[in-house]
Amino acid sequence: MVHSPTCPHPRFLLVPASEPQFPHLQTPDPGDPVWNVRWALCTRRSSGAAAPGSGATIFALSSGQGRCGIAVIRTSGPSSGHALRILTAARDLPPARHASLRLLSDPRSGEPLDRALVLWFPGPRSFTGEDCVEFHVHGGPAVVSGVLQALGSVPGLRPAEAGEFTRRAFANGKLNLTEVEGLADLIHAETEAQRRQALRQLDGELGHLCRGWAETLTKALAHVEAYIDFGEDDNLEEGVLEQADIEVRALEVALGAHLRDARRGQRLRSGAHVVVTGPPNAGKSSLVNLLSRKPVSIVSPEPGTTRDVLETPVDLAGFPVLLSDTAGLREGVGPVEQEGVRRARERLEQADLILAMLDASDLASPSSCNFLATVVASVGAQSPSDSSQRLLLVLNKSDLLSPEGPGPRPDLPPHLLLSCLTGEGLDGLLEALRKELAAVCGDPSTGSPLLTRARHQHHLQGCLDALSHYKPSKDLALAAEALRVARGHLTRLTGGGGTEEILDIIFRDFCVGK
Repeated sequence: MVHSPTCPHPRFLLVPASEPQFPHLQTPDPGDPVWNVRWALCTRRSSGAAAPGSGATIFALSSGQGRCGIAVIRTSGPSSGHALRILTAARDLPPARHASLRLLSDPRSGEPLDRALVLWFPGPRSFTGEDCVEFHVHGGPAVVSGVLQALGSVPGLRPAEAGEFTRRAFANGKLNLTEVEGLADLIHAETEAQRRQALRQLDGELGHLCRGWAETLTKALAHVEAYIDFGEDDNLEEGVLEQADIEVRALEVALGAHLRDARRGQRLRSGAHVVVTGPPNAGKSSLVNLLSRKPVSIVSPEPGTTRDVLETPVDLAGFPVLLSDTAGLREGVGPVEQEGVRRARERLEQADLILAMLDASDLASPSSCNFLATVVASVGAQSPSDSSQRLLLVLNKSDLLSPEGPGPRPDLPPHLLLSCLTGEGLDGLLEALRKELAAVCGDPSTGSPLLTRARHQHHLQGCLDALSHYKPSKDLALAAEALRVARGHLTRLTGGGGTEEILDIIFRDFCVGK
């Protein structure tokens, strides 16, 4: 492994034994083929991709893989216009941002490839901020492959890496980092709530909020530093420090409110954990199958059919949920079922929302009474500040009840009646689930922007921690430094001063062509 003074990254090179031990210390000879090989290896980035703005033009299929009616192939970079001219054999580029019908041909053989719509987006008014072209071709694999190979034959063009188009948009100031994350979440959104939240973040709501907070800190920092430099003069207005202190304390309150959202935004992005629990034969597996609309669990009249925890991702009332079916809670059974009961209790502790199920026709049984006294009563006794868990009590098998409903139980908590057999009461349960999940995950259509990633929470917590050291009455210099640190966390949240490692992690979630 050697290091070149012109290349900061080490590379493994094949060096003949007759050469000096440290060839990078020798004066390079541009005519030496060995040196030219070394130079080529050193100047090539380890990822194989040029950095944004390096002059490379990239291309990729932006629509999904497989047969489709229309496929979209896009390019970005200074040679985009040249590539469009070569593939369409046209002297002039089409009007900007207008679809034009063109015959695409292979520049090497002149063979027609497809008749397609082409769109020309000259920079900086494009998604990436660079010159861009979109080819809307027929979606057959042969057509797509032919156009991609034709683009690859154009000098100056190379295939794009995953997320490279979006990374160039970020590098050129078209998107900040929270908007990039919103775009990634929108691409991966599977439910209505996820889509709404992703659109809000892509529209820049979280970024605008953080920039407003950063401006507050910048103004307060300017006032503190001005007081440090000119505090003994009469040129400063009275109450400068007091006003800065008021604004900083108000910002602390706002940050604390966002950090107290109990990870709602992260649950909305990755899914809330809903656990179905109850005594044996209450209908837990039937409910899981009903909510997931597929046979996830085995249903049998024999008690204790479910021995392990069965989990399935579902869309419940527009919210992403990881739904868990668990073993019936009871004592005095075999070791295998006891292990299932232990795992069920373990899942209960991890649940965001508990669906507690009882047999409506068997509420007086010892197992039902014990379940009400232990699980339902213990969760219901906790205040929202003590636990983030929520519980819905569902009385199943309502089809077995008399028209008057379940027998009188003055100690029975608020509940919902349901028949998994007939589906009666399902609409009411789904509406109750929607309200509970909106509380657990947050309502993406109202309120302040949610914190959807651990990175957001880390930087806001870091900002709040730094502001706890803001004490201008003790030491103005330390107070100014606290404001600088706090402002730095907000800047990094939206992408300023981010390290390459963090950016790599964020952009690797994108598909090629985005």
